[in-house]
Amino acid sequence: MRILTGTAGWADASLIRSGWYPPGTRTAAGRLRYYASQFPLVEVDSAYYALPSAAAVAGWIDAAPDGFTMDVKAYSLLTGHRTRTATLPADLRTRVRGPWLTAQSAPAGLVTELWNRFHRTFEPLRESGLLGLALLQFPPNCRADSGGVAAVRTALRQCAPLSTAVEFRHSSWLEPEQRDRTWELLRAHNAAYVCADMTQSHPGAVPPLLAVTATKAVIRLHGHSAAWSRGGKEERYRYEYSASELTAWAERSRRLAETVEEVHIVVNTCCAGTAQRAAASLRGQLDVPNDSSASTAAAADRG
Repeated sequence: MRILTGTAGWADASLIRSGWYPPGTRTAAGRLRYYASQFPLVEVDSAYYALPSAAAVAGWIDAAPDGFTMDVKAYSLLTGHRTRTATLPADLRTRVRGPWLTAQSAPAGLVTELWNRFHRTFEPLRESGLLGLALLQFPPNCRADSGGVAAVRTALRQCAPLSTAVEFRHSSWLEPEQRDRTWELLRAHNAAYVCADMTQSHPGAVPPLLAVTATKAVIRLHGHSAAWSRGGKEERYRYEYSASELTAWAERSRRLAETVEEVHIVVNTCCAGTAQRAAASLRGQLDVPNDSSASTAAAADRG
């Protein structure tokens, strides 16, 4: 039973300020080495906001120990999100007018070029054996209609041959009459379905259903903030899971692990180490050895 637990990111400013990292841990490489001594998995959520530089990816490879896994969240424009022009690679920004763009408003060929760069950026991570899943998170306006299905299918094809996971943010994908078609769409591309835990108090909220659509499965815990629909990023994800909630998710992950090769559990609550505390509690309950910790010293020697 292989269950990998971690958090969405490891370098959030509030986490760094919280004192979670040992005194003197001031570099990006040092933080990743320490993080990897605590957890076997991390999600690179910063890639959603901008593609990292080749130097940054090389630094991760140098710092991460053998056996560590890095899931990568796809850049926002690749999954249909409204995106700031300023986050594009510098040489592509001149092709866009205005501060925002979408996949529909983007100049011809731009999204394809970004997919090509996404693959080039993370190919060294794949070659190193560190790359886990590419996470495709679709926005709330991506619904289970013909346009939404086409968008998901196109993104899955563009992301191939990387192993993928898909997260939906609109409940239409999981309505009883649609659910089986959603699972079949993902199975056709060997894409893992992401079970997302989020507040259920807003229209379109996706219920936290477990499903197996590939050899791996993913659970992402976003918390139940009351500000989910109206707040900024920190307000939307500010939540501390209770012990009983984490126990329930540990049990659900065990059940899921009985039917797949590997389960990834990512805690995506921010603010001063709450995600790290929750992920550590989950690992303790699951009693999963951290295969990467034994290699941390070797990684430090490489750095």
